[in-house]
Amino acid sequence: MIECNLEAKKKSCTCTYDCQRRGKCCECLEYHLSMNQLPGCAFAKISKEAEKSYNRDIEYFAKLVLER
Repeated sequence: MIECNLEAKKKSCTCTYDCQRRGKCCECLEYHLSMNQLPGCAFAKISKEAEKSYNRDIEYFAKLVLER
């Protein structure tokens, strides 16, 4: 099992929203997927503006990908 270095994960997290799941990737992903969303780090790979919109819907992500 791979050990998670929480402090390193917090520093490298690209999500601009500060929450209790910051740096806890498994918890963050589980939380967002349960609401048909993706975490902010997925949107940050598209653009900073997309991540800062705080729209985490999978449909919005797909639209952004198709527009590239």
